[in-house]
Amino acid sequence: MPPSIEIAVLLLGVLVLETRRSASALHIQQAFASPNQTNNFVVDPVSRKVYLATVNTIYQLNGTLTIEVEKRTGPVEDNLLCHAPQLPQAPCEHPKSLTDNYNKLLELDREQGVVVVCGSVYQGFCELRKMENISEIAVEFPSQGEKTVFPSMLNIAANHPNASTVGLIFRSHGGNTRLLVGATYTGAGTQFFPKNHSKEDLRFENTPEIAIRSLNVKDLSRLFTYDINPSEDNVFKIKQEVKTKNKLNFVHAFMQKTYSYIAFNNDAKMGHKESQPNSILARICLDTETPKKSTGPESRKLTESYIQMPLQCGFNGNIYNRLMSVYPAEIHTEDGKSSESYLFGVFSKGDRKSALCAFKFGDIEEEIRQGRRNCSNSPSSDVQVLDSVIQGSGAACIMKGNLVLQPEQLDCGAAHLQHPLALRRPLKAIPLFEYSGLNSVSVDNVHNRTVVFLGTSNGRLRKLTLLANMTLANQWTLKLPASEPVHHIMTFDPNDRNFLYLMTSHHMLRVKVSDCDQWRSCSDCLGAGDAHCGWCTLENRCTTQRECTKGLSARSWISMSEGPQQCPSMTLTPPEISISADIKDVGILINGSVPDLVGSQVECEYGTGFSTAATVHLDSGPAQIQTCPLLPRENYQPIPPGTDHLTVSVAIKVNGTSVVSGDIIIYDCERTGVIHPKMSCVSCLSTRWKCYWDQERHLCVSSKDESTHNLLEKAASCPSLVATEVSPSPSGMIQDFTLSLINIQEGEMLECDFGTDQRYEATWLNSSTVKCSGVTLSTNQRSHIYHLNLRRRGYFNGQGNVFMDSPQPVKVEVYNCGVDSSDCSQCWGREDQGHLCAWCENSCRPRDDCQPFKDQCPAPEIHKIFPLRGPVEGGTLLTVQGKNLGRRASVVKVSIGDVPCDLLPELYNVSVELVCVTGASAYERTDIVRVDVDQSGMGMSKESFSYLVPKLMSIEPRKGSRAGGTRVIIVGKHLDIGSQVRVKVNNTQECIITEKTDETIECTMPPALQANTDSVAVCVEFENLPCQSAELSTTYTYEKNPIISLIHPKKSYLSGGRTITVTGHGFDLVQSVTMQVLGIGQTHCSVLSQSMITCPSPPSSQSQQTSVQFFLNEVLYTGDSPSFYEDEAEEEEVEPHKGHFPLEYVEDPQFFTANKEKLIKHHPGEPLTLIINKGPSDLELVPEEYSVMVGSYPCNISFHNDQLFHCTINGLLSSSEGELPVTVQLGNFRHTIAKVQLGGSELAIVVSIVVCCVLLLLCTVALVVYCTKSRRAERYWQKTLLQMEEMESQIREEIRKGFAELQTDMTDLTKELNRSQGIPFLEYKQFVTRTFFPKMCSDYEKSLVQPVYENDGLGPRALPETHPLLQDWQATNNTRPNVEEGITLFSTLLNNKHFLITFVHALEQQKDFAVRDRCSLASLLTIALHGKLEYYTSIMKDLLVDLIDASASKNPKLMLRRTESVVEKMLTNWMSICMYSYLKETVGEPFFLLLCAIKQQINKGSIDAITGKARYTLNEEWLLRENIEAKPQNMNVSFQGCGMDSLSVRVMNTDTICQVKEKIIEAFYKNLPFSQWPRAEDVDLEWFDSGSNSKLLQDLDNSSVMEDGRKKLNTVFHYLIPEGASLAICMKDKKENTLGRVKDLDTEKYVHLVLPHDDLMENRKSHRQSHRKKVLPEIYLTRLLSTKGTLQKFLDDLFQAILSIPPDRPPLAIKYFFDFLEEQADKRGITDPDTLHIWKTNSLPLRFWVNILKNPQFVFDIDKTDHMDACLSVIAQAFIDACSISDLQLGKDSPTNKLLYAKEIPEYKKRVQCYYQQIQEMAPLSEQEMNAHLAEESRKYRNEFNTNLALTEIYKYAKRYRTQVVSALESNPTARRTQLHHKFEQVIALVEDNIYECCSEA
Repeated sequence: MPPSIEIAVLLLGVLVLETRRSASALHIQQAFASPNQTNNFVVDPVSRKVYLATVNTIYQLNGTLTIEVEKRTGPVEDNLLCHAPQLPQAPCEHPKSLTDNYNKLLELDREQGVVVVCGSVYQGFCELRKMENISEIAVEFPSQGEKTVFPSMLNIAANHPNASTVGLIFRSHGGNTRLLVGATYTGAGTQFFPKNHSKEDLRFENTPEIAIRSLNVKDLSRLFTYDINPSEDNVFKIKQEVKTKNKLNFVHAFMQKTYSYIAFNNDAKMGHKESQPNSILARICLDTETPKKSTGPESRKLTESYIQMPLQCGFNGNIYNRLMSVYPAEIHTEDGKSSESYLFGVFSKGDRKSALCAFKFGDIEEEIRQGRRNCSNSPSSDVQVLDSVIQGSGAACIMKGNLVLQPEQLDCGAAHLQHPLALRRPLKAIPLFEYSGLNSVSVDNVHNRTVVFLGTSNGRLRKLTLLANMTLANQWTLKLPASEPVHHIMTFDPNDRNFLYLMTSHHMLRVKVSDCDQWRSCSDCLGAGDAHCGWCTLENRCTTQRECTKGLSARSWISMSEGPQQCPSMTLTPPEISISADIKDVGILINGSVPDLVGSQVECEYGTGFSTAATVHLDSGPAQIQTCPLLPRENYQPIPPGTDHLTVSVAIKVNGTSVVSGDIIIYDCERTGVIHPKMSCVSCLSTRWKCYWDQERHLCVSSKDESTHNLLEKAASCPSLVATEVSPSPSGMIQDFTLSLINIQEGEMLECDFGTDQRYEATWLNSSTVKCSGVTLSTNQRSHIYHLNLRRRGYFNGQGNVFMDSPQPVKVEVYNCGVDSSDCSQCWGREDQGHLCAWCENSCRPRDDCQPFKDQCPAPEIHKIFPLRGPVEGGTLLTVQGKNLGRRASVVKVSIGDVPCDLLPELYNVSVELVCVTGASAYERTDIVRVDVDQSGMGMSKESFSYLVPKLMSIEPRKGSRAGGTRVIIVGKHLDIGSQVRVKVNNTQECIITEKTDETIECTMPPALQANTDSVAVCVEFENLPCQSAELSTTYTYEKNPIISLIHPKKSYLSGGRTITVTGHGFDLVQSVTMQVLGIGQTHCSVLSQSMITCPSPPSSQSQQTSVQFFLNEVLYTGDSPSFYEDEAEEEEVEPHKGHFPLEYVEDPQFFTANKEKLIKHHPGEPLTLIINKGPSDLELVPEEYSVMVGSYPCNISFHNDQLFHCTINGLLSSSEGELPVTVQLGNFRHTIAKVQLGGSELAIVVSIVVCCVLLLLCTVALVVYCTKSRRAERYWQKTLLQMEEMESQIREEIRKGFAELQTDMTDLTKELNRSQGIPFLEYKQFVTRTFFPKMCSDYEKSLVQPVYENDGLGPRALPETHPLLQDWQATNNTRPNVEEGITLFSTLLNNKHFLITFVHALEQQKDFAVRDRCSLASLLTIALHGKLEYYTSIMKDLLVDLIDASASKNPKLMLRRTESVVEKMLTNWMSICMYSYLKETVGEPFFLLLCAIKQQINKGSIDAITGKARYTLNEEWLLRENIEAKPQNMNVSFQGCGMDSLSVRVMNTDTICQVKEKIIEAFYKNLPFSQWPRAEDVDLEWFDSGSNSKLLQDLDNSSVMEDGRKKLNTVFHYLIPEGASLAICMKDKKENTLGRVKDLDTEKYVHLVLPHDDLMENRKSHRQSHRKKVLPEIYLTRLLSTKGTLQKFLDDLFQAILSIPPDRPPLAIKYFFDFLEEQADKRGITDPDTLHIWKTNSLPLRFWVNILKNPQFVFDIDKTDHMDACLSVIAQAFIDACSISDLQLGKDSPTNKLLYAKEIPEYKKRVQCYYQQIQEMAPLSEQEMNAHLAEESRKYRNEFNTNLALTEIYKYAKRYRTQVVSALESNPTARRTQLHHKFEQVIALVEDNIYECCSEA
């Protein structure tokens, strides 16, 4: 993993950090607006001048963007096909026109004092202008009269506005100035070149993509040339024929060390693969150093050092593949001590998404060095030579042996090394930051923080602060003027990096990168996270370090990295001072980061404005101690009334500026006692500062006086009144009060104070109790509280009111029975409050005044009840008002008939009102309300209460938008009953009720809670009871919000009333629309259809640009975003005008008659036609918008254009008045333009003539224009047809052939297949060994089992191979007798389930037990247990259960995907055994027919004998992509020595002799298995011509011809063998050392039909002058379809056979195994149907059928060629796709192997699903039935295999892992109990030192 990726991993937190939006850290300092589009800018680091180049103008600005000089550079007369006019020898015949001059290059050369300015006109011509005045030319070039000027000196930049150019100025080691230029090629063949060009390309044909040019103004003859020295080659030019594959779009060129880097995109790759990067970084070594030797850098070629590498931003398909901007920067490492160079880049992809990535230059340099090593020493695919470059060294990397490259050669290449180079493997980086629309980047390192600035395409500048480990800390955003896109280059102010220069499409901006002043405190400043900002201590403000006067001094400027804890703070000693204390100085400790204050003017400033000089005592590191004289007492501010202290602020000022501040408290204890007069002692002794209580003087003092000893210090010692409970008493009653005291001496004179004028003397009863007698308290209120305090009699210190402390006040309640007691119950009810009142003589009096009294009240009276109706479920809050309704809640009972109503005590108002909750009623009823009061009787209401059943019938509308606001009307019965009705939506939200009656409820729907909410329940709830009745519930559907696409028109006249049409969709959900014009007003709109709304514009007082927004159903429309239905805070990046639409108000339109006359005469008997002119306006009015009235008659508009319109009145005008006003009306605008005077008709005639003339003139002009354009279009069309005709004819010819073959081949192939020959099935034992041991069988075929031939009547025959497991095992003489006994015992052990499962698990746990060993063990076990398939199946099931358990805990879908365990291979073998019969009897025939059909179809066309490519194939890689003319020929062939009749054999005239032999052998031996056929190398072929002369035919002989340096194989056409020729074939007498197999020939020496590599074929075709016509290779892909169509029937038959269930042969094993899988899934709670589908697919189709489809040689004795294998791979892939559950995501870039059967895959998928369903629906199979079936299979193939040899091979594994097996057996309780480990050891002992010999190893 490269280090750049490691760092990028740390940055993944970027996207989850919260953006700070509290304040912006960016600020536009200066701005310059350009009327034209900007192109480039450059800043002079010395003078700070800014040079800005725009279209047609160049500006010279000062550092604050004020204009100094302006110079026009265009438009100029030019033509893209003309050379620059500065080229004297090149006149131009093409017409020139005014052409805009786009600046392409703007570079600064300070040493020579010039600015290089290159434009798009004059073929990219460059000028040298003066730096001090950009309007003046510095050097005239070419100079007057200069003759030796070449186009290459003038054609420097790209000559098209959209083509890129980058440049770089540097000094070579000789002091010469050079200009490096990279420019996009814009010549013929590109989109930049004129379509109507002549055949010669006059531009850029010879101009290189990259060039280093001379920029020495003293050598004008060589200015801008790139042939600077004869030994140099300073160009990088791509060959003309491959320019279309190399469309370079340059981004930036920059220097780093002594290298030049050029970043660009190769746009030729765009659109092919979005996941592939096409961003490239190229490096060139610059000659900027002193040469170390004479052959040094001066003679170096540009291409020698050129090397490029792709840059990849992103991973795993999420790749940002287009580079937008780059910026190199030095970044401090995490320790802050060193720095490292990085290249930051902004990349984008097709969906506007973009990302920031960073690459280490160290990684870039190391990749370059490694690439050069690889190219020289160990060529690999990671590096290639760019053979597309003219100046390159060659086409491929060449092995240089053990050549050791010097460091300079590794960095910059050398002439003897291959060049230029391109690295293929991209340098990768993980995105640091992802966002949409990023297009520029610049980076700065600020106080160990990396600060990244990103410009966006929608006019935003983003600032990111990265921590030292490059994780994101903060980000801010600045909106730029007009939201214009930011140019990809941004530059810091060279004199102050706190400012950033950037350019948008029409603005040049100087942005201050920090806005520190906005933070006022040190903690806010350092906590804001802006690396630029810190706290300037001595200035007490937030600044950049540069702005802080002493910012570079120690501790004078606190940076963000030091943290808020370093902010200055102060501690004062003492913190609180008594106002009476005699303190002279205050000690101050200053903490935090403060500079050394010694030598500075330090003073303390108090809040009053008084300052005292400070004395600095000690400077001990960060903390400093100083003292200040305390503020003099006369300067104290007065303590505010009602308080006892004063807070005085203290600030330390250094040199007049406040640095740190704090507070000191001045307190006065005397005031503490005064402000709490009734708790003066307790409050005095409870303050946070120290006070004392003087009892004698009743005074709070701040200090102890030696003369005063009786001072209290604790609040508990204060003399106090103890709070006692006093019972309420009637008004006016005389009573006594006894009070308890603490901490007071007996005998002190006291008096009781109740807050009235009357005081009562307190008499001492004992040392702690006093009594106040004869107290009379009265009130005329219902009740009144008096506060009882003890007052000391006499005076203390002149204080009159001296109270004893009462920490808890004593409250005395006095009540008046006659107030608020209007009836008996109210009177007696006061008893609960302690009021002893009684009812007598019809009034309420104190009980003592009512003797005797009766406590019984009259019966209750009910005056009113409400509500009168409620639901039968109860819960209604029923209010009953009346009189005598009980004296307390507990004695009242309420009922409605016999239904109780529960009283609510908290709402009970004694006697007059009660509220109860109605109980539930069993049915609807109406009854009176009864109130029963204990001992008073019962009252009944006059009104009745009704129990009703409400019902909801309908809701309209039934749907609405997710945003809410829809008004719905609910219709039903009894909807307005009870005390509370609510409409609930989905039981969570409420539909706000706006109107309610007994039959309807109107309410407003809330917004949908979730974005995907659809149908919700709406229920009417009564009395807070949850909705239970279905009759009160209905459903309502939330649909997608309406979308407003646009409004039209976008302008309105000031009068308003113009119809604004709102277009969108979903308006059928809208009930009301309001259009609000911001700053003007709002109007109501009309919904016309589901896609259209019309709104009248409101009137405006002035012309202005504004915007409108819409309220749909009274909900603000904010666009199609989640915030439209969720109250979320939108991110700041979301456009603020989402849901806003621009509307401009312009002046009212002007109308006037044709001649502006105010009076129009008209004869009453004639039609009236008015011509009304319109004043200039851009309102784009249409006739439907305005109307014209003549008096009260409407005037119909009959003609209309931009300048005028006609209106006509056909009826007769009549009026009592002689004049009728002509009024034009648009919306609210009404204007009378003239009057019609009813009179003569002369004017009407004149008007008619004028109108006719105008119409005639317009028609004539239109006709002329139409004819001209028609002729031009016709010429262009004819030209296009001629260009296309040649290509169309080629394509038509090829497709016609393909179509004919497609129609005829099916018939021909069906006829030619001889189905009577019989199918060459392999025997069961051979099928098993090939399936179980595929690798081993392959090895035997190639080495151990070479064919052995024998001759019989039919010729030579090869004997089939014999697998060792099919031979008998016999112990040799050397074998000890106990070996057989040991193997027998081992067989017994294997038949023990516990042993076998433990044995398998023990082996699988060993790390060196490889996958191949596992498969081998599984197959050997299958052979060994073949006679007991029931036992084998149970073992397999047990092991499968273990496998399923392991998979279910991870990802169950991955189970059985591969064969990596013993049980998975056992399952494969089990399937093979169980499916063999089905394979042979059902699938075999259609499979064999398909194989024959594939072979026949391939042989129908030409086949290249060396590459194997054929005219007809299913696999694109094996397609012969040339139109080889081939004709079939019939030959008469006899086989000598075989006794067979001669046959007619069909061959192609392009066949090699070997191919002819193979076809002949197939014709003679087609009825025999392939293993008995002779090989083509073993037979000779002779041709007998008409003269009976024979000729031996061979692939290579003396007559073979050479082609492209290769020998061409002889063909039938080469020998000119005619149709019907006689040939003879015979076996060779002996093996001759002749040509081997053709496909093994060296492709560099031999050729048949085509060259082996397409690239070589294409490159050399022009040299060969081939007779074949060049056609696009993709044309021949139609042959894939032709072949597919031919084979389709056979393929369908095969798939049908595989995926069907024959009723006579149902697949029992499949049913059994699929049921087993479903059972296991159920046990583990796996319910996902996809998982079961995958398990079944992995078990049968992918495990068995795909294996058979790819390997027909497992089933048949046939020849499987490589080409047939490729075709079968395509068919197998189609079968795999059909079994997959995932949908194929195919596009134009998908491989043809997947596209070929894409149309059929859905149908095949249905077959697979149906097949699985049919299996599931089969009757379940019992264990007995399955065991019987397996026993039959075992019996059928008994004794077919050598089980002893299999056991011996298994024993070898047991012996190898003996220790582990024994250990596993010992740890298994069951195995230990049955002594299995001892039996295993016994086997080992018997067979140990085995010396038997097996015939061979299996």
